[in-house]
Amino acid sequence: MKRLRALPIDVWFEPLIIAVIGIGYLLWYRASTFTATEQASLGWANLRTTIVEHVRLTVVATLIVVAVAIPLGIALTRPALRRLEPLAVNIANIGQAAPAVGLLVLFTFWLGTGFRTAVVGLVVYAILPILQNTIVGLRQVDQRTIEASRGIGFSGLRTLVQVELPLAVPVILNGVRTALVILVGTATLSTFIGATSLGTLITTGVTLFLPKLLISGAVLVGLLALIIDWLGRLVELAATPRGIS
Repeated sequence: MKRLRALPIDVWFEPLIIAVIGIGYLLWYRASTFTATEQASLGWANLRTTIVEHVRLTVVATLIVVAVAIPLGIALTRPALRRLEPLAVNIANIGQAAPAVGLLVLFTFWLGTGFRTAVVGLVVYAILPILQNTIVGLRQVDQRTIEASRGIGFSGLRTLVQVELPLAVPVILNGVRTALVILVGTATLSTFIGATSLGTLITTGVTLFLPKLLISGAVLVGLLALIIDWLGRLVELAATPRGIS
């Protein structure tokens, strides 16, 4: 009990919410009578493929966003490129401000339909939180700490790796969690450009007026977002150096 109380409330409370929603959905699923279309879409074989494709879409987009946004954020906090920070953030903000569906549709004119186009659209849409949090996290590192590390002989690169980044980890990972949740939700829209996702259940439910299919799609997307957010929180907690909240 002492260990449980020592943990942040979201670390143990969020799994309880996930469990309650998941059990509630399973009970509702077992008690419901489905049409032939609903049975075909919600059968485990099809549902597993849909969930796996949705997760794959989210993970691939996240890896690309992280690989682009964190190095770019680091570069923009260095003296040589600091003047370009407002320009880069404003460009990233355009992607965030644009309607997700419109962004995906625009990319289809360039790349066609399918998985690759969905990934590109999601990357553009989710780059801002990680970029911004990387910049903010590095900016908030006390300048005296940086000067002290340089004073004991650390190079600029060593100071970045061993001092600045560890201190900025909580803020950076919080941006990654935010981007993950955004991507899980936005990935549902990829169904409009021919990529398989849980959005297929939602659009089919709306198009054919099948409320149970629509509810299933919405609940599963919500559960997936909660699970990924919780896993991201665990990674954030584990990666944060002791003494830094």
